[in-house]
Amino acid sequence: MTTLLQEQAQQTIADSVLKNTYLLIEALKDNYRQYSIRSHQRAVDNFNYTYETTDSVQSQYHQRKVDELKSGDCPIDYVIESGKKYHKVIFIDGGGQRSVHAFVDKKSGEVYKSASWKAPAKGVRYDLRLIKDREYLLQNADWAGGYLYAR
Repeated sequence: MTTLLQEQAQQTIADSVLKNTYLLIEALKDNYRQYSIRSHQRAVDNFNYTYETTDSVQSQYHQRKVDELKSGDCPIDYVIESGKKYHKVIFIDGGGQRSVHAFVDKKSGEVYKSASWKAPAKGVRYDLRLIKDREYLLQNADWAGGYLYAR
């Protein structure tokens, strides 16, 4: 039998897990923006180095993309779909295709790599309740999910 204080504590943890899941999404989107800026800037720099002429259509395109990304525009998105046990972090690419990026246990804050659309892979990758894990996760999360492979 749980007491009112225990229920409040469990709710506080659940709220914290959801908040940290949203922080993870922001970290993933920021990682994608930084990755894309580097890619487009490399294209601009390489073109300008190779062909010292007037800006080409390609160079202008890449520079426009750099400017859009630096202003905060992001062609991808992540959303959370909450089920009975997990918050499902879903990646949505620029064309609208959806895939599961990760699962976060709603009660414990444990982060799992996805095994399929409906289930996480075995083995906890991170724990959002642990400050060290959470800080590492938010600094090293990459949009493609490489950080979720067993370490």
